[in-house]
Amino acid sequence: MTYAEMLHCVDHTLLKACASWEEICRLCDEAVEYKTASICVPPCYIKRIRERYPDLTICTVVGFPLGYSVTAAKVCEVKEALADGADEIDMVINLTDVKNGEYQKVEDEIRALKEVTGDRILKVIIETCYLTEEEKTAMCRAVTNAGADFIKTSTGFGTAGALLSDIGLFKANIGENVKIKAAGGVRTLEDLKNYVEAGCSRVGASSVVKQVAELQK
Repeated sequence: MTYAEMLHCVDHTLLKACASWEEICRLCDEAVEYKTASICVPPCYIKRIRERYPDLTICTVVGFPLGYSVTAAKVCEVKEALADGADEIDMVINLTDVKNGEYQKVEDEIRALKEVTGDRILKVIIETCYLTEEEKTAMCRAVTNAGADFIKTSTGFGTAGALLSDIGLFKANIGENVKIKAAGGVRTLEDLKNYVEAGCSRVGASSVVKQVAELQK
């Protein structure tokens, strides 16, 4: 794959707290030009983006970035996002449940959100930087059993982002219908290449599109 082709796996991302409408539009224009898999944006911008870019695949975040809001609140977030025009949802699990060993509660919450998303894509952020190997493995099972579409490494707001070792752990423990998304710390084209070759169907990144554009120039 060329780097331009690898951009088809990228969720072109802008989730900083002070993202302006001008910056969001620039992100969307780049996504259209370079044919990224989607844009990943704050929920408050979904409706405006859908009106201006009717054909763009919009991903947004739920329970972001800490994950400890109650399930009912996350369900409401999903419903609002879909009503505004979102195509994909990246949810954050409740890490307090994981640390308390209440893995079934995590699975039940993922299942509840998947019921709302239906045929649309649900990605589950497990925030690997805070988890032990045992907990990561348990989350692979929870994501699989709940019927989610993707397991995702990180929010990008934790103490660390994606690691190639975690991609290997995911591949060994997820079900055959679950895909992998790496996010957090994917900053260079070499990073992108490494994660795609490792088996990621999606990569969340904010800077690789600009790097491909520079290469083409």
